[in-house]
Amino acid sequence: MNGASTSNNIRAAFSHCVQQVRSYDYHHYLCLLQLSPKMRKAAFALRAFNVETARAMDVASDPRVGLMRLLWWQEAIDKIFAHKKIEHPTAQALSSIISEHKINKSWLKRSVEARINDARREENEIPETIEELEKYAEDTVSTILYMTLQAGGIRSTAADHAASHIGKASGLLLLLRSLPFHVSRNPQIPYIPVEVASKHGLLVKEGGQRQIQMDSRECLPDAVFEMASVASVHLQKARELAKTVPAEALPVLLPAVPAQVILDSLRRVHFDVFDPRLTRGVLGISPLWFQVKLMWNAWRRTY
Repeated sequence: MNGASTSNNIRAAFSHCVQQVRSYDYHHYLCLLQLSPKMRKAAFALRAFNVETARAMDVASDPRVGLMRLLWWQEAIDKIFAHKKIEHPTAQALSSIISEHKINKSWLKRSVEARINDARREENEIPETIEELEKYAEDTVSTILYMTLQAGGIRSTAADHAASHIGKASGLLLLLRSLPFHVSRNPQIPYIPVEVASKHGLLVKEGGQRQIQMDSRECLPDAVFEMASVASVHLQKARELAKTVPAEALPVLLPAVPAQVILDSLRRVHFDVFDPRLTRGVLGISPLWFQVKLMWNAWRRTY
């Protein structure tokens, strides 16, 4: 009876993960459907973990509550690897795949610790360089791809390098797309680094503190263009590796497709992140057209 109950709980946990990803990360939900069944469970558990940590600060009414949630996940990872039971569906699903696939603990820790460090930034603490944001994207996005590759038993330096570039591109582009939301929550910490803001006339000093003028609709698109161009280079580098990536790894790298869709959508609105067209459909295009693009790449075994 206990065995049957445990099995039911695990199934319910994975079902919860699928629903979490579908509800809050729909474009990646569609990407994961292209994976082989043996990889899909692990991929959904990892993406659900990412949803939990990515949304922790966004859904909290008080930043301290969001930070506490992230710290809870930091402790939860330690408990999972210590084989302690946790009454949380995503944590239960993670525990299951960690046990089955020997997922690297350091990647999980890097992901949640990057979120914690970001949550702890002071109000006037603006990222200095694009490299800082690339590192954040690597730690929070690329790590999910690394772990998915590991869960699929794929050991390939080329696949890892491609995953690194895709994660950095995806992370940067998602930050750009979410700028209006972050500005509405806290206009003092926009994800435009000082080096870019200064170059494009967005950096001002008030009361001895540096601030970025996010209401400059003339200068902001130039800054967004520069950051999007960095993401574009990462996508190009990832695709240059395609011929050396094992065939079984190609579906894992499909998140390059939604990253490219965001980039194309930004181009259509001339890099104005406040253009309402960016919020339509899936990443600015119709859901049907997005699925066609995704399935076309999956069928051609490209990313």
